Amino acid sequence: MVKRLIASAYWFVSRWHLVSEPAPRRPTILLGAPHTSNWDFILMLGIAWKLGIRIRWLGKDSLFDGWRGPVMRGLGGIAVDRESPEDVVGDLVHHVNEDRATAIVITPDGTRGPHTHWKSGFYRLAEQTGLPVTLGYVDRPTMTTGLGPTIDITGDVADDMERIRDFYRDKSGLRPDARVEPRLRSEPGTD
Repeated sequence: MVKRLIASAYWFVSRWHLVSEPAPRRPTILLGAPHTSNWDFILMLGIAWKLGIRIRWLGKDSLFDGWRGPVMRGLGGIAVDRESPEDVVGDLVHHVNEDRATAIVITPDGTRGPHTHWKSGFYRLAEQTGLPVTLGYVDRPTMTTGLGPTIDITGDVADDMERIRDFYRDKSGLRPDARVEPRLRSEPGTD
């Protein structure tokens, strides 16, 4: 209740507009893309709190150091050790099975630094858990953010990623110059 009131006040005073499909009615993997700024975190909380979505999200383990740890965990954070990324999907499968959070938020762009492909963990997690993928977005030119469709992953990487690219084609993120095309290294024809 308090979170929803905070989110309502935020959307009332914000220059950003929440333009969203309804919240998914079942657990989902929520993609936060394009992830081009730390401000994406505030927008994500605003979306989740306004729509009543209970979220868990991934963050680099250094975000959980010291006094920030309890705060980040209280906001739904799960620390990720970037030195052993192979453990991330397994850990998330455990969290999904234990917690049944409404949404596991993943930024497939990964870091906001220079890179050319999305990370494939969200796709592998969807395959291993059977969870659908909800397409969350940020678009600075229209000053809109929210949730797009929720899709089921079929196992056909090329087809699934083409559907995802179609949705994000006109979404630029907070910093359009830092946007990364939704493409996995494992897609056919990808360098």
